[in-house]
Amino acid sequence: MFYVYITTNPGKTTLYIGVTNNLIERLIQHYSNRGNSETFAGKYYCYNLIYYEEYSHPSQAILREKEIKKWSRRKKEELIYKSNPEWKVLNQNFLG
Repeated sequence: MFYVYITTNPGKTTLYIGVTNNLIERLIQHYSNRGNSETFAGKYYCYNLIYYEEYSHPSQAILREKEIKKWSRRKKEELIYKSNPEWKVLNQNFLG
């Protein structure tokens, strides 16, 4: 499986959109990189998963990631609200 995902910081002020074939490992990387100014997700502490989509082909996931990245903040928020209206952190769904 391939995942397009959105993480946010604890204050939910910054969004990070990414794509991966190993969401568990990627979430661990984001958490481990928190505070690391060399990465966007690290610099802005974007390690809380709030949205994801699954794809069976990498090309589909990459196209979707690029599409979402072009959207306005408001449109991204609308996407998140449709499946996660309370913006609950979903990390435990994958990390246990």
